[in-house]
Amino acid sequence: MMSAISEDYEEESSSSSDLFEINHEYDYESSLFSFDFQKRNDSVFVAVGKTESRSSMDALVWTLRYLVTPSTVLHLIHVFPPIRYVPSPLGMLPRSQVKPEMVESYVSQERDKRRKLLQKFLDTCSTSKVNVDLMLIESDNTVKAILDLIPVLSITKLVLGTTKLSLRKSESKRGSAIADQILQNASDGCEIKIICEGKEVIDRLIDWSSPRGNSSTTKSKWIDIFKYFNNKLR
Repeated sequence: MMSAISEDYEEESSSSSDLFEINHEYDYESSLFSFDFQKRNDSVFVAVGKTESRSSMDALVWTLRYLVTPSTVLHLIHVFPPIRYVPSPLGMLPRSQVKPEMVESYVSQERDKRRKLLQKFLDTCSTSKVNVDLMLIESDNTVKAILDLIPVLSITKLVLGTTKLSLRKSESKRGSAIADQILQNASDGCEIKIICEGKEVIDRLIDWSSPRGNSSTTKSKWIDIFKYFNNKLR
């Protein structure tokens, strides 16, 4: 059964926000949350990552400006990797080989870093007076973690941030960015918006696309779209 843990966040966030921490290795289907996502018709989900890149904050600011209404509930999704190695005098070691107190100390430090990082997003939502929920998903695979959430939570509006570098990689076929992978593989009925430097670069209602975007024709189409919008951002 999936663990959905609500943590005490009162010191670092407003009372309008809730926090859920999810271990992606468990079964989403068998989990019960304290509120029903299915009944929230005016819900918008935004994936947020590290603040070293402006892409996540740009996506959030764009969402607050163009998608949020007084009745909107905003759900922030943050995927972070599980801690498998812990620093020690001998270097990074598997956590199973390190004393429990050292593991606990390191986990606590990483949690504090994560809270400080995410506080910037919560503060931005608070300034806009938006009801916000924060979901923390522990997973090694950001793309799969988000894709798995879409059908389970019946996500119909998802906003993703990307960078010009990622757009260029998609254009040149030298790589596939997180936003691009989610765009091509998300389940039907989810409207995905990708934001780059504060501008919407693609708006896709998945219903009209061929399934999963796996054909060479579909992939070529996405590359053409990214190329077009990449040129607009230059």
